[in-house]
Order: sequence, then C-alpha cells, then structure tokens
Amino acid sequence: MILAIDMGNTNIVIGCIDDENTYFVERMSTDLSKTELEYAVGIKTVLELYNIKVDDLEGIIISSVVPPLVNILKRACKKVLDTEVYVVGPGIKTGLNILMDNPAQVGSDMIVSAVAGLKEYGAPFIFVDMGTATTISVVDKKGNYVGGAILPGMNTAMNGLVSNTAQLPKISMEAPQKVIGKNTIDCMKSGMVMGNAACIDGMIDRMFEELGYETKLLATGGLAGVVVPHCKHEIIIDDALLLKGLKIIYDKNKK
Repeated sequence: MILAIDMGNTNIVIGCIDDENTYFVERMSTDLSKTELEYAVGIKTVLELYNIKVDDLEGIIISSVVPPLVNILKRACKKVLDTEVYVVGPGIKTGLNILMDNPAQVGSDMIVSAVAGLKEYGAPFIFVDMGTATTISVVDKKGNYVGGAILPGMNTAMNGLVSNTAQLPKISMEAPQKVIGKNTIDCMKSGMVMGNAACIDGMIDRMFEELGYETKLLATGGLAGVVVPHCKHEIIIDDALLLKGLKIIYDKNKK
C-alpha cells in the first residue's frame, strides 16, 4: 500500500491505494501559509481516521501544480514515513507520450490522470477534471496525450461573479429543479451547474468532430459528481483516477 497525494490549487487529494483497492480518498485545503509540521499532522490524522498504520505504507508519491509547496509537502511526508518520496516531474518515468508544443508545461495532474485512464479504460478517451480550473484532455487512439482545453472551474467562476456584482450572493453548488430559474438563486444554480454541463457536452462534441471519432469519456475532481449527471453524454465518474495514476507511476519508478 502506498500514500498517494495530489496537490491542486484549492485542495489536496490524499488516499491510500494498492494493486487491489483504494482504501480512501479525502481532501485537505491547500494553504501556502502552512508549515511542513502542520501538513504532517494533517496527513497523520487522516491515516489514523482510517486505521492505517504508518508501518503499512510501502512508500509515498506526490503530484502537484503548486510549485512553492512541493518541498514543504515532501518534507511533511518524510516526517510521517521516513522513506524516499517520489514527485511527478522531470526524471520520473510515466510511460506517457505527450504530443504538445511544450510537454513540460502539461500539468502533472493531467499526466497522472492520462496514465490511469490508459490502464483502466484504454485509449482513446477524453477526461474532464473539475477543480480550481476545469480541464478537458484528450488521449488519442494510439495512446498519445494530444492536448485539450482549460476553462475556469466552477468555484473560480462563482467567486469572480460574486465579487464583481453588487446583488448576486454566493450560492451552494447544487442543481436547480429546472433549467429556467424563477428566482436569482435558482438562476445562478442553473447557470453554474447546467451551464457547465452544457459547456462540457459542447466541448466533447467539438473534440469528437476534430478527432474524427468518438471516445470513452471520464471525469474526476471535486465537483464532477455535481455536474456530470446533468451532461447528455455518458461520462464515467472516477474519483480515484488520480490516485490510480500515481500508483502506476510509483510502480514504474520504485527501486
């Protein structure tokens, strides 16, 4: 069993996984002000909540899109388990062929999800990751990561909308009963949930057209469960996709 951690701009996804099971998937807040000790205490507490002993862990792997926190989190992990901590990035084998203008610019979370998608579902596929940003990525028939699209995540869009308007309140992210809202709150819920569902559907259709064929569809991220059920396409929600990818990459690199 390994400890797999994916650090995003808003949340840190943490879980324990082995070849057979994903034992848990939890989220902690990403906080630039926290020290390595505070992160270590948070990780240790989560492990204790699920009755997982440190001695049960073989190793640790991290992916991150927050460079200033990588070394802090790495040191925090070493306080929990004194072992080599792998970090997805330069020098780490992934087995993924990236056909981009600058492969180094591709977020580690997208690489990890693509690696998991290839093993779990096979090529071709499109996967949506709904976090601080919503990313839509494409793996073609040959198993190549060929690109995608980035748009504002739901909470990012909500914060921008509320902070730049005088009368619109911050709302909970849940679907309204109808697309055509009858009050301000329902209108905002419709725009956020149904609007994002329609956007994802539309982008998938355009990507299918550009590829010249249809693919499997996957989704992950904290808000996928809110939006994806309202999409017209059949999209598989896999909340553990990142952790599965981290386990695969860990196995490729362990000594």
